[in-house]
Amino acid sequence: MNKRDEALRRLEEFALKLLEQIENKQPPYMEIPSRTLSNTVWDPERKMLLLGPAKFRRELFDMKEARKFMQTVLMLKLLVQAIREGVYPTIRDLYYHGKHTIEFIDHLGRKQKENTWDEQTESNAVLQDIEVATGLLREEMGISADVKGKMVGPIIVRSRGYEIDCTRMGEGAFGLPPNPDDLEIVKIEATYVLCVEKDAIFQRLNREEFWKRENCILITAKGMPDRATRRMLRRLWEEYKLPVYILTDADPYGWYIYSVYKSGSIALSYESERLACPGAKFIGLTTSDIIEYRISDEYVIAATDRDIKRATELMKYPWFQSPHWQKELKLFLKLKKKVEIEALSTHGFKFLHDYIIDKIHHGKFID
Repeated sequence: MNKRDEALRRLEEFALKLLEQIENKQPPYMEIPSRTLSNTVWDPERKMLLLGPAKFRRELFDMKEARKFMQTVLMLKLLVQAIREGVYPTIRDLYYHGKHTIEFIDHLGRKQKENTWDEQTESNAVLQDIEVATGLLREEMGISADVKGKMVGPIIVRSRGYEIDCTRMGEGAFGLPPNPDDLEIVKIEATYVLCVEKDAIFQRLNREEFWKRENCILITAKGMPDRATRRMLRRLWEEYKLPVYILTDADPYGWYIYSVYKSGSIALSYESERLACPGAKFIGLTTSDIIEYRISDEYVIAATDRDIKRATELMKYPWFQSPHWQKELKLFLKLKKKVEIEALSTHGFKFLHDYIIDKIHHGKFID
């Protein structure tokens, strides 16, 4: 049984529970893990954000939940239909295909109309509810999404029968599919993975063949990581035991991006076990680097009020409580300075390579 067939089986199983309730003349309901902030917990041993044990009941005959109940059943129908028909809709396709107007007579005898959903946020929310209720990733159901991730380096993958050597991409890179679990990894010769926040830096390191010099895999999500890039990074770390290093700008948003790769995100805490990479290590940049690497003031940028607010928030997160991160965040709030990766060019264009190698090979990373 392939993964999509397995997804179909679990979706049908979820639907059959509702059918059994109806056949037994019970009020239909579904139990769904609560995706709230209060039900998001930090596991210090596993170094991940996880969904807590709280669940809620969505009942058809609860007037507050009836509309959401029907939306969930509608989304369930669309997902099953897509798998049976062998198509791969986007979340936008699901929104449009499921949106229609229902006409009815209210208790006063008046004609009324109501949309199945008015905004895509509604259809997205019930899709997430089905994910947590069934334990399925939407990618496993075959739902297509925007994928930003790409990689290059000594890894060969097989996709739909075609072998792709990621050392033979020219100046380009291999674009990750929506579900990296569909990739068969044929061969890996890399010694580590370098995940770069910015696409421009990824392109530069690729064109300069840093991956060949260091025998590493380069990967990027071009900013805030998407699910596919996070899943691929998790596979490389978990299945092949490759060390993972994250390179971002020295600002609170770059540091948060690192934490999403490493520990997961609040919004997707229910998928941390498949998306988070607890073994990831941060190699920079930090506020301390401004001093240690003598970065010229010409390259230093004054922190904005938004940066300061974000840094203050990070200081309170459990996953930023290590002495090293607390020191860096306090120094940032004291100096109110940030720098981009490109600021390393103050020491010459080739210094970026030296910086990365120094951080990795001399253990100058934050765990």
